[in-house]
Amino acid sequence: MDSGERYRSGSDRPLTGSLEECRREFNELFGETKDLRLEELQIGQKQAMLCYLLTITDAQLLTQRVLQPIGQLPSDQSVAGTDELEMLCARMLGGSAHIIIQTNQDAVQKMLEGYSVIFIEGVGAAVAVFTEGGGQRGIQEPTTQTIVKGPKDGFVEDLRTNLSLLRKRIRNHKLRIETFTIGTDTGTNVCLVYMKSIANEGIVDEARKRLSDIHTNAIFETGNIEEFIADKTLTPFPTVYSTERPDAVSAHLVSGKAAILVDGTPFAITLPTVFNDFMVAPEDYYQSFLMGSFLRFIRYLSFMFALMLPSLYVSVITYHHELIPTPLLISVIAQREGVPFPAVVEAFLMEVTFEILREAGVRMPRAVGGTISIVGGLVIGQAAVEAGIISNTMVIVVALTAISSFVAPYYIFSISSRLLRFGLIVLGGVFGLYGVFLGLMVMVGHLCSLRSFGVPYLAPIAPFILKDQKDIFFRLPVWASKLRPQMLKPAGAVKQQESESPSPPPMYPSEGKSKRKGDPS
Repeated sequence: MDSGERYRSGSDRPLTGSLEECRREFNELFGETKDLRLEELQIGQKQAMLCYLLTITDAQLLTQRVLQPIGQLPSDQSVAGTDELEMLCARMLGGSAHIIIQTNQDAVQKMLEGYSVIFIEGVGAAVAVFTEGGGQRGIQEPTTQTIVKGPKDGFVEDLRTNLSLLRKRIRNHKLRIETFTIGTDTGTNVCLVYMKSIANEGIVDEARKRLSDIHTNAIFETGNIEEFIADKTLTPFPTVYSTERPDAVSAHLVSGKAAILVDGTPFAITLPTVFNDFMVAPEDYYQSFLMGSFLRFIRYLSFMFALMLPSLYVSVITYHHELIPTPLLISVIAQREGVPFPAVVEAFLMEVTFEILREAGVRMPRAVGGTISIVGGLVIGQAAVEAGIISNTMVIVVALTAISSFVAPYYIFSISSRLLRFGLIVLGGVFGLYGVFLGLMVMVGHLCSLRSFGVPYLAPIAPFILKDQKDIFFRLPVWASKLRPQMLKPAGAVKQQESESPSPPPMYPSEGKSKRKGDPS
């Protein structure tokens, strides 16, 4: 972002070299904060001042990188200008991360980023040494996208740690990281990550532009970024992919996508995003392609169940009895005898009740959250059936719907089916199957109109791209996928060279040419 929109805490006038002026300005800017430290030092023949924020500074790094090197300087050390300051830094700090700064604004900004700033009397520049510390969570297994086979590490709330997880997986000089500072009050660091000469330059430029156009006071999470950069916000479907798995982000980067990471959150977002991304789990690529394809088919089927099952039941039981086999129809009618509500109201009551139980299970402490969901569902469902409020069949339908919604590997995407399900129930209760199919047609039309950074949301189905069909509803073996997704129009289309499918080696090297003497015929 340009300097006018970046986080500002001090004036941008040059440093004057007066320690008293620096002390006065810092006290005015930070006020009565108790973690500001302004400590006097002696560097050779010069008076100096060390400025840092105690709450975000690692005491051990401060000692190793600043205090010990300063204590080892000779007493006749002289620093008269910027050139001598740079020479002193090279001698004193060696390979430690440090920056020469020239303005008050940069000094304040670096302190807020975890640097310790050293001012020297009479020198119109200062040196900022990286000493960031403070408590942070260790790398743990992701909680929202669990897998059986595959990496168990997940992003954390520290941006540098998250970037290092990507660097460890993609050891390639083409990996580019661009940093933005967004939020006039928070000054949050946001990184745009992509693969040079692989990602489409148009997509990268658009992402860069949308990040630069964000003018807000605070950014705390990737969800804040999503609403600013999404192509269309009036949709129940997510148009960016959010994950806390480094392996998923790495796979998207090498396929030609870009990623955005925000300091302070364990979630990263990748873009562009298409519908199929939310039906794919990282584990699909860590096991047999047959098993991965089967599980992907199960996810698509479960999505349709979660979306349509209650509305189909309501429409059939209300208007289309002829579609139900006679023995089953007699059983269902017998169960509904005494139920005071029509099927559409019955479905609404059960769905709302289950959503309340689901939300309670999510918000309660983990030790009791699962118990509330299971016990609450069983107790309320059984009591409602015995009281004649709902039928047994409706309990089965709602239970199957709930289980199907849990199959989605991406939790946020399952919310879409939960929202649309209520609309389809109303249409099914009013217009029958015609209303359900009308609602589905409107939904498909809406999906066709969506774009994610210019890429059609239903690609490569609509528009149909033949070369991308190898990894949509099913997955071909890795050796058969030679191209990156063409819907992204990547700068580098080929991801691997021509390779043959694996086959068993011959029993003997000469087999097929000549038979060994004594071999059975």
